[in-house]
Amino acid sequence: MTHQDLTATKAQCDVFEAIASRRAVRAFRPDPVDRATVERILALAARAPSGTNIQPWRVWVVSGASLKRLTGKIMAAHEADAPGYDEEYAYYPGEWVEPYVSRRRKLGRDLYALLGIGKGDSERMKHQFGRNYLFFDAPVGLFITIDKAMNTGSWYDMGTFLQNILLAARGFGLHTCPQQAFSKYHRIIHEDLGIPETQVIACGVALGYEDPDAPENKLVTEREPVSSFATFDWE
Repeated sequence: MTHQDLTATKAQCDVFEAIASRRAVRAFRPDPVDRATVERILALAARAPSGTNIQPWRVWVVSGASLKRLTGKIMAAHEADAPGYDEEYAYYPGEWVEPYVSRRRKLGRDLYALLGIGKGDSERMKHQFGRNYLFFDAPVGLFITIDKAMNTGSWYDMGTFLQNILLAARGFGLHTCPQQAFSKYHRIIHEDLGIPETQVIACGVALGYEDPDAPENKLVTEREPVSSFATFDWE
């Protein structure tokens, strides 16, 4: 694609609006997303910076029958509590400390309140978590991977690429949900999609049109003010 192909039209939202309106959507409409749009989103995302331009990311896109086949396999393992599945890499800390644990708990409480899931209702909690493995009914699923040979810096680079996907999707009126939950079933994904074992499955991304009537999409997460995380030595 040329630079002109990647330029947003007036009908598409600007970068400030894209950043402000981006959020994790957990229920999608079945409306299809055409392949050309997905390719444009990925081409835009590929403008992300990376150390010495190594571009350490790869993307595996599933839709239609391929998506249903793969999610069916993962859901079967999830519902059966099949043993022998573990995450491909450590995402969360081994021991939670403040203020992170409180933020995490608040998100869970707020989401479950919208869904009417009471404290201790493990069956409904498991069902809701399993919605991850259906890409929350989105018509397109992405898997972002990185070569195991890469070091920490390349994971930073991959993060900028991922963020670009999320923002570019907003430019097309689409929403997303980045999902590390897929890491638990990385063996199923590797085998089903033929992803080489040299690639780490960093996360999945649900891509599609938001279901505005779904209660879980009413969730508004809070962000800390700049004064709480930024230190200025301004002379």
